[in-house]
Amino acid sequence: MNVAENRLCLLLHSVTGIDDATLAHMLAHFGSPRAFAEAGQSRWRELGLANSAARELARVLDSDRGGGQVDIEAQLAALAAVDADIVPVTDLRYPPLLRSIYDPPPLLYVRGDPALLSQAQLAVVGSRNASAAGLRAAAALAGQATAAGLHITSGLAQGIDGAAHRGALTAGGRSIAVVATGIDRVYPARHRELARELERRGCLASEFPPGMAPLRYNFPRRNRIISGLSLGVLVVEAALRSGSLITARTAMEQGREVFALPWSICHPGGAGCLRLIRDGAKMVELVQDILEELGPMYTLQQELLPARERSNPAGPELSAGQKSLLRLIGCDPVSVDELSQLSALPVARLMAELSYLELQGVVTRATGGYIRG
Repeated sequence: MNVAENRLCLLLHSVTGIDDATLAHMLAHFGSPRAFAEAGQSRWRELGLANSAARELARVLDSDRGGGQVDIEAQLAALAAVDADIVPVTDLRYPPLLRSIYDPPPLLYVRGDPALLSQAQLAVVGSRNASAAGLRAAAALAGQATAAGLHITSGLAQGIDGAAHRGALTAGGRSIAVVATGIDRVYPARHRELARELERRGCLASEFPPGMAPLRYNFPRRNRIISGLSLGVLVVEAALRSGSLITARTAMEQGREVFALPWSICHPGGAGCLRLIRDGAKMVELVQDILEELGPMYTLQQELLPARERSNPAGPELSAGQKSLLRLIGCDPVSVDELSQLSALPVARLMAELSYLELQGVVTRATGGYIRG
């Protein structure tokens, strides 16, 4: 961590009258925080900075103290306490996919390995009040996606976010949390240990300066970063009015792929997913559905992986009949009788196929029948 560079970034971020869009534009034009700071008032004004903002910026830089009520020393101490760094939009470590969106954050505050932000990611999002079936699906799909070489990106929230992060880590993969607070804070507090594990085996990122509280209006804003970092967004479970659908809409605007699970119309948390599928999202039954849709960008990521990590990315080899049977099994239990009727398989043959699928870990016996593993 370069303390001098971080101090300068914090000073620039504190100036009253310079919003994030303006700061990102100025940084991109000058090529670095230092070049921007040293350009001087006349040059800033030539590029459209208001007179009042130019004067305030000069004052902040001359005094080496934050604008408004910002305590730069306290912010630096907060960064140091969690071993966080600042990655400006001009930095080579800044993720190219995120830089390409309409409104990239001018600065990213990062704990953990910032290199992961530039690697292939799948965003997995969904309801905070998720069903048990939704939590299982999020963890399972996240784990399978990491086995295929994708990092899992989510928002550290309760419910689907937490299940996705844990599913990736349990499978031995990497996961990235984009938070809506300062990088020195963890919200919700119950995810403090998960955040520590993500710092060790992934990273956390925020566009907000240290000390920022969990303000309601910051959560929808951070969703554009979750989608902006990722090749695609998987919505596991969502109501019709939810932050997950905001993320999905933002992903579509950014040209990212959107995926959703095909819940039953009786499932209370599945209405948002069904709406997305109606509006053009890719319906997901297997992780292979995601990998096929991501196409060349996923293939490129696979070529960069060691051969041992590329082996069997989509799970066990299944016959056409087993794949057809698996499509009948979702996150709600399906009985053997129902499966026999739907598949037209004799019960003895059906049980043999179910036993194989269970041994492969793709289905699990539950009360009332079988569910996805």
